[in-house]
Amino acid sequence: MILVLEKGITQDQKKNIRSILFSEGYIVREMSEAGQNIIGAVGEGGKETEFFEKLPGVARVIPISTSFKLVSRQMHTEDTTVQVGNVAVGGERITIIAGPCAIESRDQALKTAREVKRYGAVLFRGGAFKPRTSPYSFQGLQEEGLKILAEVRSVTGLGVVTEITSPAQADMMMKYVDVVQVGARNMQNFELLKCVGRIGKPVVLKRGLSSTIEEWLMSAEYILSEGNDNVILCERGIRTFEPYTRNTLDLSAIPVLKTLTHLPVIIDPSHATGIREKVSPMARAAIAAGADGLMIEVHHDPDHALSDGPQSLYPKQFGQLTRDLYVIAPVVGKQLDFDYLDKAKAVDHLSKTNGAGKQKVAFLGEIGTFSHKASTQYFGNQVTAVPTPSFKSIFESVKNGDVDFGVVPVENSLSGSIHENYDLLLEYDLRIVGEIKLRIIHHLVGHPEAKIDTIRRVFSPPIIFQQCRQFLDQHADWELMPVKDTAAAVKAISEKANSADVAIAGKEAAKIHGMAVIEEGIETNPRNFTRFVVIGSEPFEKGPKRKSSLIFSTGNQPGSLYEVLKIYSENGINLVKLESRPIHGKPWEYMFYVDLEADVESEAFKPILEMLKAKTDYLKILGSY
Repeated sequence: MILVLEKGITQDQKKNIRSILFSEGYIVREMSEAGQNIIGAVGEGGKETEFFEKLPGVARVIPISTSFKLVSRQMHTEDTTVQVGNVAVGGERITIIAGPCAIESRDQALKTAREVKRYGAVLFRGGAFKPRTSPYSFQGLQEEGLKILAEVRSVTGLGVVTEITSPAQADMMMKYVDVVQVGARNMQNFELLKCVGRIGKPVVLKRGLSSTIEEWLMSAEYILSEGNDNVILCERGIRTFEPYTRNTLDLSAIPVLKTLTHLPVIIDPSHATGIREKVSPMARAAIAAGADGLMIEVHHDPDHALSDGPQSLYPKQFGQLTRDLYVIAPVVGKQLDFDYLDKAKAVDHLSKTNGAGKQKVAFLGEIGTFSHKASTQYFGNQVTAVPTPSFKSIFESVKNGDVDFGVVPVENSLSGSIHENYDLLLEYDLRIVGEIKLRIIHHLVGHPEAKIDTIRRVFSPPIIFQQCRQFLDQHADWELMPVKDTAAAVKAISEKANSADVAIAGKEAAKIHGMAVIEEGIETNPRNFTRFVVIGSEPFEKGPKRKSSLIFSTGNQPGSLYEVLKIYSENGINLVKLESRPIHGKPWEYMFYVDLEADVESEAFKPILEMLKAKTDYLKILGSY
């Protein structure tokens, strides 16, 4: 059951409630959900629900109807993220776990680890204890394999995942690895489940070969009941009558699980298909279906692998797959971040250098805006997001050191550039240190009882009205009310009990303010993306730099712009954006903003930079990132 606590509950009242629950033999979890303090209680206590409803400090009691309690979304409505070092599994960034089926040697493990990290993996998988169908097959290097995994972590910075097959291995797991995996054959090994629950490390729990979703969740319940909430569910295919694949990948399990449980869900397309050529299509489909991540077998030489070579991708195949996933992820509201680990190290480094603790990032508007979402998708939970009233105040906050970073939009795929921010990039001596592209999906948001035919006013920023013009033109009698940001629009209508007022915003803002989505996806074009840049006073000291942004001006004579562009062409440098902006106070004279695929601050680029300086009247490097 769930005990929803009164807002004014005292500590003594809460202590009394917990004491009664413990005395009745309940497992107790205290949490905060949607601004409410709640206590989840699981067990077979002897007292009726009415007894707990009458306790001082209890607002109401909600029974949990499912057989699984702790893993149920009834118990915990918010999604759980499992933290593995700097990696959050279950957040808004896709988690890629990759590596060979089995650790065969130090050389094999390190070669493969370097390759998968290069292509976007953030955790490394490899078996040291291998449960095999045949007793004569390779069984793994055991503790020696665990030592190699620990070395992989030390050398590459990748957290390591491996399978535990017996409670007797628990001490070694604690010593060497970051995440333990309970394999399909052990999904209902209840003593093993209790063991991994007690050791407390994050757990990847694979679905059994012939298990139902409820049986799988009940196995997760064993782990959580021992006090370990860090469970990641992994669908790896189930046994069916179909002989053309190793197993049958149950992608329908993803939306089912997202409804039933708060735990993150990842997919293992390698074991599901058993055939190399089928791994990538199923991986792409899994992300499109809403999976939080993937576990993929990759081997530097799969033709000579000691285990599961036919289903292991070559590193370059894995690289092509992650490029595909990078494109697919924003469509479903997530990101695949190739710089995940380097960025995390850089933020940690700045925190230690500045001695200010957790870094801060400023964004436009209130919690729940698309700018806020861009901040969380870029940084995850490593920084504190700070609402800011205007674009200029974001630049001022970074300049004055009130925050460490700012996130500002610079262009939208439908409405074009946000010119104010390009002008601010020229005005302020700050740097672009990163970028993120976010798919923008607009929803009509209102009170739960609101209906289309009762709407009279719509609140949103003017640029959002432009992006939803086709939908709004169908309702010419609606009055459009401009506000600063989408979250402010939802907040404004939530504070008034008027179902005739609605907002155009994202689902996040609707959820935060307890509003309902009346109409989904009302933007004119679904290919609606906004590019945000991250600004800072100093560049990240660590992390790759694949792109740069510049501002320059040229003399007002024929061929001057051509001479600059020719430098890029002759040196094989790809320009991905070129835009002109008027120079304030100088009519008909222009600055040119350029994005290019190169690190202009590297030693290799210096000669080209000197040529650019010689052909321009003004040149400013906005940043390499």
